[in-house]
Amino acid sequence: MPSLPVLPESCTHVLAEFDCLDPLLAALRLDSGRLKCTCLAVSKKWLALGTSAGGLHLIQREGWKQRLILTHKEGSITQVACCPHDEDFIAVATSQGLVVVWELQLERRGRPERAGISWEHRGQNITALCWDTTTLRVFIGDAGGKVSFLRAGSSKLGKGSAFVIFPVQTITTVDSKVVQLGYQDGRLLVSSLSRCYLCDTEREKFWRVGNKERDGEYGACFFPQSRGSVLGQPPLLYCARPGSRVWEASFSGEVLSTHQFKQLLACPPVPLVSYRCELQYSSAQRSPQSVAFPKLLYLSDQNLLTWTDSAIYVFVPQCGQVLLWTEIKDVVDVAVFRSELFCLRCDGHLTHLSLLPVERCVERLLRREYWLLAATICCMFQHVIVPSRARKCLPTDRLEYLRSQLNPSIQQDLASQLEEVILRLEPLDSASSSRRSSISSHESFNVLDCGIYRVISRRGSQSDEDTCSLVSQSMLEEERLKEFNFVQEEEPLEQDPLPSERVEPDRPESGLQFHLPLSFRPKPPRVALQAVRDSVSSFVKKTSEKISTLQMNSDLWPRSDQREVGQCELTAAVVLIGTERLGTGTDLQELRATTQETISQLQDPLILLDPARLAEVLQVWVPVLEKILGPEDSDEEVAEKTSGTAEDMDPERQLLQPATEEQIINDLGGEVSDSEPTGHKTVALEPVRVEPPWPIPAELHVDLSQLASLNLELGCFQGSTAQEGHGEHVPSAACIFLHRYFFLLDLERVRRCCLLRYRDQPAVWNAYMAGLLELTRSSPVVEVIEKGVLLRSLKSLRELQPSTNPLLLAHLHRLYEKHGESAVRAFVQFYPRVVPADVMAMVKKSHFLPYLDNLIHSQSEEQRLPFLESLLQPQSLRQEWLELALSHDAPQLSDTLTADGEPRMQSHLFTWGYGRLLSLLVRLPADFASKQKMAETCKMHGYWTGYLSLCCQLRRRTQAFSTICRLNDQSLLQGPNGIMPETLDEWKLLIQLSQQYCELSEADADPPCPNGNGLTNGSSDWSNCITPESLTLQLARVVGPDRALTCLQDWGVRVVLDHHSTMVCELLRIAEKRQRALIQTMLERCDRFLWSQQA
Repeated sequence: MPSLPVLPESCTHVLAEFDCLDPLLAALRLDSGRLKCTCLAVSKKWLALGTSAGGLHLIQREGWKQRLILTHKEGSITQVACCPHDEDFIAVATSQGLVVVWELQLERRGRPERAGISWEHRGQNITALCWDTTTLRVFIGDAGGKVSFLRAGSSKLGKGSAFVIFPVQTITTVDSKVVQLGYQDGRLLVSSLSRCYLCDTEREKFWRVGNKERDGEYGACFFPQSRGSVLGQPPLLYCARPGSRVWEASFSGEVLSTHQFKQLLACPPVPLVSYRCELQYSSAQRSPQSVAFPKLLYLSDQNLLTWTDSAIYVFVPQCGQVLLWTEIKDVVDVAVFRSELFCLRCDGHLTHLSLLPVERCVERLLRREYWLLAATICCMFQHVIVPSRARKCLPTDRLEYLRSQLNPSIQQDLASQLEEVILRLEPLDSASSSRRSSISSHESFNVLDCGIYRVISRRGSQSDEDTCSLVSQSMLEEERLKEFNFVQEEEPLEQDPLPSERVEPDRPESGLQFHLPLSFRPKPPRVALQAVRDSVSSFVKKTSEKISTLQMNSDLWPRSDQREVGQCELTAAVVLIGTERLGTGTDLQELRATTQETISQLQDPLILLDPARLAEVLQVWVPVLEKILGPEDSDEEVAEKTSGTAEDMDPERQLLQPATEEQIINDLGGEVSDSEPTGHKTVALEPVRVEPPWPIPAELHVDLSQLASLNLELGCFQGSTAQEGHGEHVPSAACIFLHRYFFLLDLERVRRCCLLRYRDQPAVWNAYMAGLLELTRSSPVVEVIEKGVLLRSLKSLRELQPSTNPLLLAHLHRLYEKHGESAVRAFVQFYPRVVPADVMAMVKKSHFLPYLDNLIHSQSEEQRLPFLESLLQPQSLRQEWLELALSHDAPQLSDTLTADGEPRMQSHLFTWGYGRLLSLLVRLPADFASKQKMAETCKMHGYWTGYLSLCCQLRRRTQAFSTICRLNDQSLLQGPNGIMPETLDEWKLLIQLSQQYCELSEADADPPCPNGNGLTNGSSDWSNCITPESLTLQLARVVGPDRALTCLQDWGVRVVLDHHSTMVCELLRIAEKRQRALIQTMLERCDRFLWSQQA
């Protein structure tokens, strides 16, 4: 493989393609020759695609899922524009000249409606659409030069606004075809074939931009001023001119300057970064390009975008420079949102590009594991990768990891070239960057972690330089010393050490038992603090590794009498990270031996398959674990023990005593409140330990993790029986075990264990979550979440992609605490990494239901039922979710149930907030006992639709008919979900029940057909009520009127038919006779035909 070419230093950005939209087009069937994409628009939420068949596909950018398709019979779609300030509105133009403004109504879950229609441009080809930036107004331009606007009505504007039809108004008619429209701050920019016009839509004034005309399609756009400009400064105008020129004009239309890009475009094109092909670059100079820019678009970070059918160009107009130009063939149209480009090709295919700095592009490629492509860019853009500023995105270790991913046998040349680049990398605070030539040679500098340049002047004296260097270095070290707790002598307050810290912070008097040369104590700067921390860390490390052969230096460790028991020995024990507990390494050997013996015993199937014997084996291992890795006593508790009855007892011996409730509480470092009554003492759990107290060998850690996780799953805890029956104020043994040995546990197994075994103990889940929060406290996502911007936090989570699902759960927990229900609704995008059982354990029940409802309805209609069934792990969640949905956003029980628990008439018509979820839960397959329990639950809450469905599944048709008669709605007997009688016995039962309830209602002076009801809004149409007469007509339609009347007589049911019912019966008789005659005639004809064929 030949050496890769190196691009010049002016190339700092690239266009990169990370996503393939071909599967999306294939799913929409837009990749066929008959149907293809004709136009596109993009917003923060939507990607809108117009088709040649008149359809508009709305694709949700998050996940690339199709949400809507809007059809138009008025021709193919030629233009589409998304409203910039309201994602619920979108404008569409068709080939017949129709313009439609759609209101999607997704927030209210309604059907999309046409909020505005314009036939002002009938028969003309509409060439441009542009939205007003503040109101619901769309500007329209066509090939004839006419410019008009359409104002849309919406219910969001107030009552009655949706019914107001605003007239379409013509603004002007220019001399030729409208090429491009733009709107900003009350002014409309119109670019035609000959010149540009500026229109004040409020004052109805017009200006021409410049005096010279042009001939051809040239675009124009508004260009917002940079952030560093004066506040409120109006935007600029950029208008394309022939010969690769662009006019820069003021907001009033006055031309300020002309930018000439013809000579600048003689440089070689920057290659397109794409997963489809390798990077191709030729350093040969091109001839100057004279290009006509058909459209101009504002791109983020003060860039100007344009394109032709063969290339895409990005300019920095305020500097008069070419940021890049890249060859891309057959580009018809481009839609832009921030730094993302969506390109429409001649064949109807789409390309999704991103404009990125080179280092950001490499970072994203590494995240997607495109190793070869990332290495190629690093070698071709060395001038970007080598400087120190790139270490923010590309640390040296990541590039080393990239080199290790290359195949040395196939990609040897690339690997060696990348190795050369890595050897030239500048550190983060390096002062050798070649691109900082603006700083005087008389000054030296480096870059702080926050990105600030620290400049040290060489013009002053050496002492001044040293002073500046010391102060600046102390600023640099401030970020690195966040975890080092130092208490100055002159400070009155004293910080408590963190529970996970084994090194005692510097304390006055006898707090620090080893002495270091602290010559800086009178005025301690930050640099000296770093030296203290390094010295302490080195001392502790040597003590831990060589504890058996450590020779204590008299300067570092003052000798003391072994008989003295005091604060000095206690502090020394803490500093040495459990030196006394580790002894000479025998404890570690004991733990290793016990662990190996326990694992060998678990290999026996007789033990592994017997929970009782398995628990016995683990109960032998747990005390050893408690002895070696259990938490240490705090200073205060040891001081109390040394001054009390246990004064002469070794703390190690105390740890080996039988564990009681008091011992567990003392080991936890908990504080018992005396104000609580006896037997209900409140205990504060110790902080979660996410790091081991001393380094554990990897192979031993794996074995310990398996046994600790198995122990938690089986619930074999030392002293767990002592805590039973002491109330909810005493922490459970599982919580204690989680807090003590979180650093040993398999996080995924613990998650499943909390959801299955400890479902009824929320404290266990809270302890597990506390450990995850502590484990992820240093993650960069935490800082983003704390800023309180939900969308940015979700984006950071998607980009980071935490390595394990439990770590993702910790970040989602932080999001929920910050944003509540709005964050829970967004958790759907993290399925299947986060399942509903996780969310249910994390959030309030009222917040869980919207999440579950959104998750299920994110699937297609035919997939929802099997998808919901797959979520029921364990199966007991079905009943739990059913009760949850029935108790939230539900009608009042007094509206659905009578005093004796029977259905109220027409009460099934009430709306249930989670009715769609309830209907799916009721339809799920389950065993007989579960269905029976669900039916009782539905009846208890008055959810009669589900109760009838379950009665039908359980073959309880008698109860179903009784409920239908009480609900008094004939529609429950008809339709696809109706329960019609199948036999004459069921018809008899139904009619008798109806007659019985009618008599009861008459006796109670509560007629079945009252004049007005809250359910029917006072309607007097009671034709759907169930009466013996209406049921008789139904029976007559099924078995015939004559047989129906005979059956009624046999059953002893007296039904008086009114005139209408009598006429219906007569018509049924006539229809039955005609049907019989027709059947007889058909049978005779068939008989004759068969005889004729036989002859």
